[in-house]
Amino acid sequence: MAPKPRKDAAPSGPKTQGSKLFVLDTNVLMHDPTSLFRFEEHDVYLPMITLEELDNNKKGMTEVARNARQASRFLDEIVSSQEGEIETGISLGEFGTREASGRLMLQTRPVTLDFPSALPDSGKADNQILAVALDLQHHNPKRSVVLVSKDINMRIKARAIGVAAEDYFNDKVLEDTDLLYTGVRELPRDFWDKHGKDMESWQEHGRTLYRIKGPMVTSLHVNEFVYQEDDKPFYATVVGTEGKSAILKTLKDYTHQKNNIWGIVARNREQNFALNVLMDPDIDFVTLLGQAGTGKTLLTLASALMQTLEFKVYSEIIITRVTVPVGEDIGFLPGTEEEKMNPWMGALEDNLDVLNSTDDEAGDWGRAATRDLIRSRIKVKSLNFMRGRTFLNKFLIIDEAQNLTPKQMKTLITRAGPGTKVVCLGNIAQIDTPYLTEGSSGLTYVVDRFKGWNHSGHITLQRGERSRLADHAAEVL
Repeated sequence: MAPKPRKDAAPSGPKTQGSKLFVLDTNVLMHDPTSLFRFEEHDVYLPMITLEELDNNKKGMTEVARNARQASRFLDEIVSSQEGEIETGISLGEFGTREASGRLMLQTRPVTLDFPSALPDSGKADNQILAVALDLQHHNPKRSVVLVSKDINMRIKARAIGVAAEDYFNDKVLEDTDLLYTGVRELPRDFWDKHGKDMESWQEHGRTLYRIKGPMVTSLHVNEFVYQEDDKPFYATVVGTEGKSAILKTLKDYTHQKNNIWGIVARNREQNFALNVLMDPDIDFVTLLGQAGTGKTLLTLASALMQTLEFKVYSEIIITRVTVPVGEDIGFLPGTEEEKMNPWMGALEDNLDVLNSTDDEAGDWGRAATRDLIRSRIKVKSLNFMRGRTFLNKFLIIDEAQNLTPKQMKTLITRAGPGTKVVCLGNIAQIDTPYLTEGSSGLTYVVDRFKGWNHSGHITLQRGERSRLADHAAEVL
């Protein structure tokens, strides 16, 4: 146990040289309640106003309220185990993971420094936290005091008054989303020279398979798509890796009208790859990334309708998405769950119009009947009521998945029962949820964690196919 601090100083302890003292903003705990245990050998300091804000946000059924309650439970468990003086810090090692060897410290004394004149509103919670951090820094000159906050303006204010500030990075899957797995790899021109020796090839169900050996084999992931754009283009997917060899399988060509999916054909290479994973019964989990107009929703709906109505693989299609508005919220909506979700499902209606217009021979009556049949097999569900459910033989589409946290994503994907396929669609450049970034989005999280699994596939769609106007706007605006 650390020695008792002087009455006029903040808790410092023996680890003053190497370890840092992290002051946590409330939004960090409400974003990730386990953040208390994520600072390894460093100490964590909680101002009293942080506990007040946790208390103010604990009511309700939102994700923030649930996280606030969980953070409070963690703190109660830690603090109630402490016998003796609390201001010397409580060791986190026995509560968190083995890496958490620091201490938790709670503010037990008032700020003795005069309130910084650069922060005019002394009653504001953010400014009180900044004052605590400044006070800690004053009383611990040999120690690095760092404010951790998800709030950009809070970090700017902290640096302005001379307090070091950082974002909470522990939940980030990747520092740079340019490094995110794309699911697609271009083979070098000399690929066959280096990997064609002792190559085996054979036919299965109309596809050609190649067993190759060479230096690139170790870096290939299962279900990754590889291609070469030469005089004779080569498109294949990696179906397996065994030690120093890999098996490549050629693809079904969905760019040809004879292989159309509900009247839709692939317009580019990545769309062809996407339809190959969407139509593969052995792949249970698919993620499609891409900017607006790349065809994510249209390809997914077309393949869902084909496999539900034509092939009878799935009993129905379930579509859900996060209800985060781009502009102002439109308030409470009347009606059933499905009717309340309808305003958020404009993209679904637009794509159904396209899919329904592909049958030119049906006429108006035929198209109307088809539309009614389609609507009877598509259910629109709200994320709020997903807990505890199990979906059997369903085609589950999670739209706008970039707005989900990793925890919400886990809750949704674990709803999948036997025979269910889950498809996540999104564009990580368009995140509307507060405090989520490209690196910490649930969509980025699942793409990274699922890569290389035998029953998952991922494609990053590159080219917009909406219209020349939309493509040009995406480039220049």
